[in-house]
Amino acid sequence: MKIAIAKERRPHERRVAATPDTIKRYLQWGFDVSVEAGAGEAASITDAAYAEAGATVAPTRAEALAGADIVLKVQRPRTQDDGGEDGLSDIPEGAILISLQNPYGDPVGVEDYAKRNLVAFAMEMLPRISRAQSMDVLSSQSNLTGYKAVIDGAANYGRGMPMLMTAAGRINPAKVFVMGAGVAGLQAIATARRMGAIVSATDVRMAAKEEVASLGASFVMVEPDAGDTGQTEGGYAKEMSDDYKRRQAELIADHIKDQDIVITTALIPGRPAPVLVNDDMVASMKPGSVIVDIAAEQGGNCTQTKPGEKHVTDNGVIILAELNLPSQLAADTSALYARNLQNFIELLVDKDEKKIVIDWDDEIIAGTCLTRDGKIVHPALLPKDETPPAPEPAPEAADAADDDETSSEPGA
Repeated sequence: MKIAIAKERRPHERRVAATPDTIKRYLQWGFDVSVEAGAGEAASITDAAYAEAGATVAPTRAEALAGADIVLKVQRPRTQDDGGEDGLSDIPEGAILISLQNPYGDPVGVEDYAKRNLVAFAMEMLPRISRAQSMDVLSSQSNLTGYKAVIDGAANYGRGMPMLMTAAGRINPAKVFVMGAGVAGLQAIATARRMGAIVSATDVRMAAKEEVASLGASFVMVEPDAGDTGQTEGGYAKEMSDDYKRRQAELIADHIKDQDIVITTALIPGRPAPVLVNDDMVASMKPGSVIVDIAAEQGGNCTQTKPGEKHVTDNGVIILAELNLPSQLAADTSALYARNLQNFIELLVDKDEKKIVIDWDDEIIAGTCLTRDGKIVHPALLPKDETPPAPEPAPEAADAADDDETSSEPGA
């Protein structure tokens, strides 16, 4: 068995999909591991560190990926359709590709996986169940994103965050408003509180109220429509009614004008980021105040966001719209992401027999698999009148049935 780690080639991406620690574990499970030279440099991991861990450092991408059974990446391979070189040509046909795939934003890429007979897994589509928490890349990356957003906001604010008493007078604490209390938002709240700010937060999900309060922040929210929890069955924030959005906007408009730093974190899977801060709200804010728009890569939560840029409005409000915030803390986010992948791969391998054995009935496997057997199989990517094709039985499973033996569960 061979695992290959390719160097990331997308702009703004500094992370890497494996660390020396996870490579050591893969070797224990019976894998050979190949790493493309320079893959970890931007995350402060040298080729020598990979070699010391037992990996083979290949000088080129083609050599690293040759003969690989599993290819690990942070972001999906670049294609000519999204303005890059052909990132699939070096991946062996029939290989397992595991990364953040952005299947809603790049459906053509998913079709290309099927054409090359790749077994593609999208880590961002993990089901939200307790057993999958150790593999949850969205949570691990969002945690540090929330932290970085506060650090960036404070660095650009131009004033102190905590209350300071001096002989010359008192400096009042900054007021920080966090819009969206998911993983990133909760970490932003906690970080701003540790820095001494007065923090408030809002979210469409009623379940977030207690979490916000537990971190010492005040909760700003209108009452939802009757019987509406504000979240999907999977626990994500959902699109709210027009009436709710109108009432919430009125409340936020009154609250935001007194805030010094506003951090917006709202994302809806498969859709552009919802607008939370409109032109009138920006105009009402004080000169020198800061908006940090975490959702910039999906269009942004602010109407005046310019993705990838720092922008100062006519009334002196600073809007930060950095792309790929997790990548700016690449050493830590890579370590967490690599561990998420390790926990996922543990489901795919029989460590005693030292071979890949995939249980296609496992809800984690089924929930993340985009393509296999040359077809797109994820229900969310199929036309509504289609059902995913039944998986072909693996030879190992047939042999076990003939021998009337029961094998242990993968990852047990």
